[in-house]
Amino acid sequence: MDATALILSVELAALTTLILLLLGLPLAAWLAGSRWRYRFLVEAVVALPLVLPPTVLGFYLLTGLGPHSPAGRLFEAVAGHPFPFSFTGLLLASVLYSLPFAVQPFAGALAGVDRSLVEASHTLGVSRLGTFFRITLPLAWPGVLAGAVLAFAHTLGEFGVVLMVGGNIPGRTRTLSVAIFDHVEALEYGAAHRTAALLLVTSFAVLALVYALQRRPFFRWNER
Repeated sequence: MDATALILSVELAALTTLILLLLGLPLAAWLAGSRWRYRFLVEAVVALPLVLPPTVLGFYLLTGLGPHSPAGRLFEAVAGHPFPFSFTGLLLASVLYSLPFAVQPFAGALAGVDRSLVEASHTLGVSRLGTFFRITLPLAWPGVLAGAVLAFAHTLGEFGVVLMVGGNIPGRTRTLSVAIFDHVEALEYGAAHRTAALLLVTSFAVLALVYALQRRPFFRWNER
C-alpha cells in the first residue's frame, strides 16, 4: 500500500471535515431556522454535488480558478501557487464536493432540537450564540457527528474531483483512490485489492457508525 497516498488522503479528509464543521454548522443552523421564502434555492445549491458529476464540478473549478482567470490569478497571489495540481486546490474542491454530506445531516439534527428548550433559554436571557453552544449543539451532536464522519469518509474515497483538479502528483495530490486507479492501469491487482479493501472496510465502518448514531434519536422521537 502507498503510505504517502494514505497519509495525504487522511490529511485531506481531516482538513475538509474541519472546514466543513466551521463553515457548515452556521449554514446548517440558518437552513434549520430560516423562514426565508426562497430558502429552497440555497438548499438546492448545497445539495447540487449529490447529483452533479464530479468531472463537471472539477471542470468549472479549473475554468473559474485557472491561471488565466481573474479569480485564478487572485488565488495564486494569495496562495503562492496556481490552483490546479495543488493540495490547496484539492482541499477547496473537496470542501465543495463534500458540502451536502455534512450540511444536510447538520441541518436535520439542528432542526430536530425541541424549540421550547431554545425559547426557554432565550427567556432566561441567554444570547443566541450561548443558546446554540449550551442547548442546541449538545442536543444535536449525534447528527453533527454523523455529518462530520460522512464528510470525512466521502473525501477519503473521492476520485473524480481529485483527479480533475489535482491530477496524480505523488506526495502532493495522489490520494488512495488515484493510487487504486494507477495500480489497476499497471495490472497490479494485488496492490489494488489491498487499497480497495481498506476503503471498503472504512466505508462500512462509517455507515455503521452513522446509523448507530441516528438510531437512538430516531426511536426516542417515535416514543413521544
